[in-house]
Amino acid sequence: MNMMARVDGRATHISRFRSAVSTLVLVAGMLALPAPWSAQAKDQGAPAPLQFRITEGQIENAFYQDGRIAAHLLLSSGNKPRVLVAFPAGNSGTGIWFAPTTAPVHWTLERVMGLQRTVDGHVWNGIVAQASVTTNALVLKDAVLGSIRVLRDYQLGSGYKAQVAATPQIVATPQITERSINWQRQRIDGAPGYAITLSTDNGRFQREDGHIVLRPDHPGEALHVRIEASTGETPLTPFTHLLNSKAQPDMRSRNALQFLSYREKFLAGSWRFDTYFGRDTLMSVRLLMPVLQPAAVDAGIASVLARLSPDGQVAHEEDIGEYAVLEHLKEQGKPSAAPIYSYVMIDSDYMLAPVAAAWLLDDPRGRQGAHAFLASKADGERRGDALVRNLLFVAGHSEAFAHQPVYTNLISLKPGSQVGQWRDSNEGIGRGRYPYDVNAIWMPAALRAIGQFLDAGLLNDYTTPAQRERLRAAAASADDWDKHAGALFAVRLSNQQAAQQVRDYAKQIGVADATALAALDDAALQFPAISLDAQGKPVPVLNSDVGFNLLFGRPDAAELDRNIGSLMRPFPAGLMTDVGMVVANPAYASHDVWSRFGNNAYHGTVVWAWQQAVMAAGLKRQLARSDLPPATRAHLVAAQTGLWRAICAANAVRTSELWSWSYSDGHYHIEPFGAEGAHEDESNAAQLWSTVFLALPPPASMAGETGCR
Repeated sequence: MNMMARVDGRATHISRFRSAVSTLVLVAGMLALPAPWSAQAKDQGAPAPLQFRITEGQIENAFYQDGRIAAHLLLSSGNKPRVLVAFPAGNSGTGIWFAPTTAPVHWTLERVMGLQRTVDGHVWNGIVAQASVTTNALVLKDAVLGSIRVLRDYQLGSGYKAQVAATPQIVATPQITERSINWQRQRIDGAPGYAITLSTDNGRFQREDGHIVLRPDHPGEALHVRIEASTGETPLTPFTHLLNSKAQPDMRSRNALQFLSYREKFLAGSWRFDTYFGRDTLMSVRLLMPVLQPAAVDAGIASVLARLSPDGQVAHEEDIGEYAVLEHLKEQGKPSAAPIYSYVMIDSDYMLAPVAAAWLLDDPRGRQGAHAFLASKADGERRGDALVRNLLFVAGHSEAFAHQPVYTNLISLKPGSQVGQWRDSNEGIGRGRYPYDVNAIWMPAALRAIGQFLDAGLLNDYTTPAQRERLRAAAASADDWDKHAGALFAVRLSNQQAAQQVRDYAKQIGVADATALAALDDAALQFPAISLDAQGKPVPVLNSDVGFNLLFGRPDAAELDRNIGSLMRPFPAGLMTDVGMVVANPAYASHDVWSRFGNNAYHGTVVWAWQQAVMAAGLKRQLARSDLPPATRAHLVAAQTGLWRAICAANAVRTSELWSWSYSDGHYHIEPFGAEGAHEDESNAAQLWSTVFLALPPPASMAGETGCR
C-alpha cells in the first residue's frame, strides 16, 4: 500500500485545548513518526481544532474535530483496560481490548492531534495521541475494526462471534514489530477501511503462550504508548455557525453539541451512537430551537424528512458504512453500502408534526422561511410532500380510537417487538404493549399540529381537497384522544397501599423511607402508568414521561397538581433524589418488577439528563400560562425549584447520557453509568439531547446555587 500522512496538532489551553499556533510542533517526548509518514503544517490562519476532554469514572474521553477529521478517543483504566476510537464518518471505529488485569492500570492521556493519511489514493482521517499507562504487562485480548455497531456488540458480549462466523473478513490480522503493533484492513466491499496502531519507545510487544503481550523495558516504569487510528469512511461537514447569542455559556455542553452537529445530520451520542437517530434529533432540535441558528434547525428537520418510509414513518436509526454492507450481505447476498433505515420505533412517528410546527409555525424565524423550506427538494421530493406523508400516516392511525376509544384501538408496539419508544430496552416500559407517552401525549400533540398546519395554509400545495378533509377530521379528534386515552392509563392506590409499597421497596433497595413517606401525606395516590399490558391493564411504574405533556400539552390545573405532586416527591415515593430525577420508580408495582428497574438498568431508577431538560422546559412553558390558579402556580414554582436544585447538583455529569447512584450516610451519590462495569450498558460521555440545557437557563431564583452559576 502507498501511504502518506499528515499530522495536525495544537497546543493545549485549559478545557478547549486551543491555540493560535499555525504550524506543527511535535513536543518533547513524542515518539518519532514511522518512516513512511510525514508531518505537514496547516494553512496559515486556519481555525484551531475543537478539542475537549471528559472524564467519567475510569474512562477518559478526548474529542477532536477539525474540518474533515472528527474522532472520539476513549482510554479505560481499571482492571479492564481498553483503547477505543470512534469516528462520526460512517459510524465507524477501532477498538483494542486487553485481558483483565490483577492490579488496576491507569492511563494518562497527553497530546491528541489530527491525522490524515493517503492509502491507495484515498484519504483516511483520524488522530494520533500520546499516552502513558502504569502496568507490568498488557495482554491483548481482541482488536475490532469497522462499524460502531459491531464494536458495541463486542463490548456487550452479544452478536460479535456470530458476525465473525458469518463474515470472517471483518477480523484484521495484526502486524507486529518489537516496538509496535498495527491492524489495518479495507472495508469488506473493498472501499477504504480502518486502521489502528500502538507503538512505544520503552516497551516491547512479544508473543507469550499464544498471546500478544506489551511489557515495559524496565518493570515499574510507565509505558509510553502512541495511538494512531484512522478511517476511510466519508467524513461529515461540521457547522461553522451553530448557536446564536442566546445560548448559555457552558463550554462543555457547547463542545459536545459542536462535536455531534453536522450539516448532513445530528449524531445521537458518542461513542456508541455516532449517527442519526430520529427521536434524538427531533427532541434535541425542539429543546435547542431557541438557541440554534436557523440553518441548524432546518438541517435537523430535513434529515428526518429525508429518511421517512414510503408511508410516512420516521426512521429511528440508520445502518450505514460497513454495517449496511454486512446487513445487505446477510439479507440479499450482495455487498451494497446503501443505507438501511429502521422503523421499529413508534413514538417518533408522532413527534415530527409538533416539532415541525414549533419551528415552521410558532417560531418567527422558521415561519419566515417555511414556504421555501417545504418547497425545497431532497432526492427529487419536496419536503412538503414528505411532511404530508407523515401527517397522513398519523391521521390514519388515529381514526380507530377516535371512533371507538377502547384500549385495543390504541397505538401498540409493533408485532414481535418489545420496544417502541424512548425507553428502548427490553424492560423499559415494564413489558407493556401500549406506551403511555405515545397514546396520551404524542398522538394528541400530533393531531393538534396537523390542525395548525391546515389553518396556516402551509399544506395547500402538497395535498388534495380529499386529503385536507381527512386531515381536518383527524385534527378534530385531538381532544377525544387527550381525554379518553389518558384515562386508560390511570393508576390509583389508597394512601395505606402506597405507603406500604414505599416501605417495602425502600427496605428492598436499602434506602431511607421517612422523607418519602412524609411526602405522601394522607391522600390517595394517582398517576399515569408507564404502559398498558396486552390485556389493557396499567403497568404501575411511576415515570418521567409526564414531562412531555408539560412541553407539548395543555393539562388542566387538577391534572397538573396531581401529576406534579406525584413526580416531585422524594424517591422512593416519587422521582426526586439528591443527584437528579430518576426516570422510573417501580415502588408501586408488584415485587417481581422491582429488580427489573434497578439502578443498574438502562431505563431503571437512573437519571437521564434530557428527561430533566424536558421537565424543566415543560414547567417553564406551563408557568407562562395565564389561566392557572395561584395554588397550581405555586406547585409549579416549587417543582421548578426542586428540579433545578437537583440538576445543578449533578453539574459534573451534565453532558452524559445518563448516570446512576449509590446511597450512603442518608444521601444519594452520583455513579457514572457503565464506567465501573456493574451496569447493563455504558453511558455516552457526549449525548446530543444532554446538551439542551444550552437553551434552558436556570430560574433567577437558582442563581446562587452551586453548579447553576
